[in-house]
Amino acid sequence: MGKGSLRSTIAVSLNNYLDAGAIVAGASGLTLWQNYLGLDEMALGWLNFISANCLGAAVGAIIGGFLADKYGRKFIFTYNLLLYMLGVLTIMCSVNFPMLLIGFLLTGISVGVGVPASWTYISESSEINNRGRNISISQMSWGVGPMCILLLGMLFAPGGYLYSWVEGVAHAVGGSGMTQAEVEVFSSRFVFCSLFIVAFIAWNLQRKLQESAEFTAQKETGKQTGLLENIKVLFQNKVAVKTVIFLAVIYLSWNLVASVMGFFQPHIYESAGGLDNKDANMLSCISWVVVVATTFVISFFVDKVAHRIFYVFGLLCALSAWFIIVGIGVTNLIWLWVFTILWGINNGCSVQVFYALWGSELFPAKFRAGAQGLMFFIVRGLSAVWGLVFTYIYGENGEGFTVAAFCMIALLAISLIVGVIGAPNTRGKSLDQITRERYGENY
Repeated sequence: MGKGSLRSTIAVSLNNYLDAGAIVAGASGLTLWQNYLGLDEMALGWLNFISANCLGAAVGAIIGGFLADKYGRKFIFTYNLLLYMLGVLTIMCSVNFPMLLIGFLLTGISVGVGVPASWTYISESSEINNRGRNISISQMSWGVGPMCILLLGMLFAPGGYLYSWVEGVAHAVGGSGMTQAEVEVFSSRFVFCSLFIVAFIAWNLQRKLQESAEFTAQKETGKQTGLLENIKVLFQNKVAVKTVIFLAVIYLSWNLVASVMGFFQPHIYESAGGLDNKDANMLSCISWVVVVATTFVISFFVDKVAHRIFYVFGLLCALSAWFIIVGIGVTNLIWLWVFTILWGINNGCSVQVFYALWGSELFPAKFRAGAQGLMFFIVRGLSAVWGLVFTYIYGENGEGFTVAAFCMIALLAISLIVGVIGAPNTRGKSLDQITRERYGENY
């Protein structure tokens, strides 16, 4: 069953835990930081703009992708999570908006640096018939992160089971004269502390990994070129450019929806749905439980069944969720549950699974991580802009939610149509075979 690749997959997949965990940790405590620092909706949009959800990850990805192709996947694993820990520590200690922004930015850059190397390493370390499974496991980690973070957010939130302990620690640190908002934001500080601990564990595991055998082989053949040359070759190859466009379109159109949901979902539940912080985190947590369960089931079949089937199924669930919420509204608790479950199924069988899989299969080893970094830069960069636009559409209290929802439906439809037309057939083929079929013998 490929136990070696499974072990390395689990170690590297912690990056997905930390990626999604950073996004959702910010989301789960967004209202608490807003109250503590007196932030308006525009400030929240800027936090999203420079975070792991958007610009921070975009900048990190284009740097990290090409560095991984130049210096190796292990190089990224050895140093990158040190930056992540610094970013999270800055957030934990934030007492003003600039500190919070810097913390979100550093964390976001680290997330971006790690993503291309992680997906590339998993694909290159996988057996032919386990590649989809291992990418799915990585995606499952992307679901476990938010699930755990939202569970902690729910426990630590005002009214949660552990909130009395949070109050005690807060007063021990800040004294008895703290305002209610100052005490409550400690809930979010503890959530980010959990990410610091996981990042430290992941760093210790990842820096002990062996270099990717495919990267080593590429280096030994003498085919490996410099950083600028790899960028030049990527843009000069028509097959590579077409592949970048295809993957960027399907991932961007889906991620513009997912990025908003990842960062604003609990906030939407609170401001538009009328839920309190504890219940909003609980419902979001349920969604991620569904993500993990769905991905776990799919991991057994993704290498045996046509990828297009799962791709279509996931997007149909996403579209159904948004049509329900537009038709019935977000204040009906029963249908809010239906929306949450359908969106969770979509995330478990999402475009991101196949973007990660195809993105690591459809490029040669010499610029495989760089191409993924470029696409991630495009997607998260435009998601950053969309996050700011979304705050204008959505409004201060969710009055523009219906218009925003129709925008989401249109974007998901684009991802569905383009994905169905361009889905490649790579099941059962080695990375070398796929490269030779697409690029010839010189790569």
